[in-house]
Parts: sequence; C-alpha cells; structure tokens
Amino acid sequence: MSVFKAWHLPGLEADHVEEWRERVLPDGVRLRWPWLRAGAMRELAGGVAAAGEALDRVPVVEIIGAVDRVAGRLLDPADPLRAEAAALLPAVTGFHPAMVALVLDRMAAEWRAPALQRLLVAELGGTAVLDGFEVLPEGRLARAFGPRLALHVFAGNVPGVAVTSLIRALLVRGASVGKTAAGDPVLPVLFARALAAEHAALGDALAVTYWPGGEGPAEREALAAADVVVAYGGAAAMAALRRAAPPGARLVEHGPRVSVGIVGPGALTSPERAESVAREAARAIAVVDQQGCVSPQALLVVERCPVTPLEFTRALAAAFEQLEETLPRGHLESAESAAVHRLRNEAEFRAIAGAPVEIFAAPGTAWTVVLDATGELRASCLNRFVTVHPLRTLNAAVLRLAPLAAALQTVAVAGAEELEAVATTLGRLGATRVTSFRAAPWPPGHAHHDGRGPLRELVRWTELEDGS
Repeated sequence: MSVFKAWHLPGLEADHVEEWRERVLPDGVRLRWPWLRAGAMRELAGGVAAAGEALDRVPVVEIIGAVDRVAGRLLDPADPLRAEAAALLPAVTGFHPAMVALVLDRMAAEWRAPALQRLLVAELGGTAVLDGFEVLPEGRLARAFGPRLALHVFAGNVPGVAVTSLIRALLVRGASVGKTAAGDPVLPVLFARALAAEHAALGDALAVTYWPGGEGPAEREALAAADVVVAYGGAAAMAALRRAAPPGARLVEHGPRVSVGIVGPGALTSPERAESVAREAARAIAVVDQQGCVSPQALLVVERCPVTPLEFTRALAAAFEQLEETLPRGHLESAESAAVHRLRNEAEFRAIAGAPVEIFAAPGTAWTVVLDATGELRASCLNRFVTVHPLRTLNAAVLRLAPLAAALQTVAVAGAEELEAVATTLGRLGATRVTSFRAAPWPPGHAHHDGRGPLRELVRWTELEDGS
C-alpha cells in the first residue's frame, strides 16, 4: 500500500509533530499528514512569511515562468506529475477519471504564462506596479504590495480552485499557508512540491497541509500570523472564520453561491436548436458533477415557443443520458445518494398530489431532471439534479431570480435577443457573471471572482509623494 505525503511544509522538524494521521483512499493509497504541536504552526508560518519577504528580489515575470512550467507539466499526459494527479484525484475526490482529466486540462490552462499575464494586466495594468513605483493613469506614483502572509482556507468541491488561489497570492509576491480540504488534500500539495522543484524561493514561501477545520492549534496560529485570510466554503465556515480572524486581518470571502440557466425564445425555435442548447446545458451542469459555484442548479425555460418546456426537458434528459457514456458522474457518498432519493420522492409525492410536476431520471442516481411548473424555485442537492421551471416570458424568468440575489453568481443564458439588457437586469439583481452554457463551467482566470478583482483584493498600495 503506497503512502501519499499530504503536506508541503518548509522547515518542518520532527519536534513540530505531535502525531501522524492517516486516511485510506478507496484504491488503497494512504494519505498521511502531520498533526502539529502547539506553537509549531506559528514557527512554520513565520518562516514562510520571511521567505515571502525575499520574493521582493524576484521579478514577477520569473514567478510567472515558474508557475507556467508547473502548469505545463500538469497538462502533459506523459509527465509523472500529471500521472500522479490523475491517479490520486479520482479516489480522493470521487470524480470519474474522465472528469479529473477534463478539470486538469481546463484549470491548468489558466495557470500558463499568457493567462497569468492577462490577469495581471486586467487587475493591475501589468507587472510594473509590483516591481517598483510607477506613475498611475491619474498621475500618482504608487506601488502595489501583496500580503506578508495569506492564509487560504479551501473547500474541496472542485479540484484546482485551491491552486488558483495560491497562484494569485504568489503573483503579488504574497507568502501563503494553505489549509487543504478533506475533499482535495492532493492537488495543492503536488503543485507546491513541483513549484519548489522549479524555484526554491517560491517553494519556501508556500506551505500547504491539512487539519480539520477549527480543530487543534494550527488554525488558530495560522490565523494569528496572517494579514489576509482567503476563505472558501459554506455559510457556517465563513461565520466561524469571521469570529476567529484577528483584528486588522483582511477577510476575503468566497462563500456559498447559486448559479442558474435561462433558456429564451431564440433557443426554442426548432427541435434541432433546442437539442443543441440542451446538450450544452447538460454539460454545464455535469462538469464537476454540479459541485462548482458556477454549476447551474435550475433552468428557467420560456413558454409559448415552437419547442415547449416539456420537449426541452426531454432533450435535456437525453443529453444527460449521453453524457454518462463520455463523462460519467462520479462516486456518491451515502448521504449524497440519500439526498437524491429524498428530492426525487418529494417531487413524486407532489406529482401524485396533482401538482404540475414530471420527473425524468436515470435508473440509478446518475442524473435527475424535474419539470416543475409550480413556479417555486427549489434548492438542488447537486450531483446532476436539476429542476426546469417554465415561465411565460424572458423578463419573468429574469425577475424570478430576485430571491436569490444575495447568492446569485453565474447565469447562463441562451436565446435572448437583447442579451445586454438581460445582463443589466441580472447584474442589478446581484449576478456577478452572465455567460453562455458552453462557457459557464470555465470562467477565465482574469474574470472578476464573485464580482471582485482577484488580485486587487489581495494588494495594498503605497503612494510616493514629492512633498511639494
């Protein structure tokens, strides 16, 4: 039985470790990580922060180059790094190997040099303001500085998000401690190790390991050392971190989000057009098994078109069935499977009671589509469970999303003639991204993350005045 060392902790010594803990994956691989003694994380985080200060002497283009080389390895099927990731991630995440391969390809492409340069230009106008004082467009002389130490608290629903977060901090020369999630303690560690092999100074400014959230001294000590906390997760996790974060620390929250899809009249003009949109919608939902914040959980379909909502729903069900051949849904834990059955049963009982509800589902739990004409938006249990809601007009579909305003993230739209007007209304409601079904699962690296600049929220500015 092989052992994967699920940590990258520069400076780790034997006396830092109280005990070693393990978890056995379904394929027999053991994940192993250190349970740190009191004071150990404080010491390790201090060393990482000191290494981060040395990055002031490393040009940003050099950082980009090192990250780019690691990304190239993750994209190369013949590279041992890619092979290790592809072997471990299905077992640790539950995703099918085909899904893991797709996610690695799409995520690592955003870690290549051209994508990182686009991000820096979009956010900061380029690298110059990170390498020295520069004259800003309004005439001020200023320089941007990254955090002395960022603590990243990751969720494990989508592989690669953690790596993206670490890269963003490195681009602004911020040292980082990353707390991996139980759902993916592998890819961030593989990335950190590979980066250390490419560029030792970057590897020393990056620490990644696992501990259960809120348990033991490591989280408390890492929070005390950090001046920026970047957190991903549910509402309870965000609230706990707000309470625990020290005064003065900046908390960058990426909490729970909901994404949906809207199918307008232009997508329902013919069976062929509707089937094409249904295939794109099904794939957008299926990517990472609907676990992403950009994954549509409900579809709002306009009525009184040549193709009816019922016909579109049938096309969507057929598309899900086809995807099981090329991009199968991954393994479900017992609680996830129970949630699918519970929501299916609720829909069936409502249909029996006379509600305008129809259910289309795989014989197992691979996918479920519920056509619900009651108008009430219902939460999805994820894992390819989607509800289709017929609405009379495109405007009604947009306005129906108002109750989701605080959590609304991506809205995938097909068949809207006046897309900019629709996007304006959605933006006012709270949506942070309006896109196509094809692009929905893959926001570009330079996109505003949850409506905010992903690098701008990490940096602080120093202005240099001539004093006259």
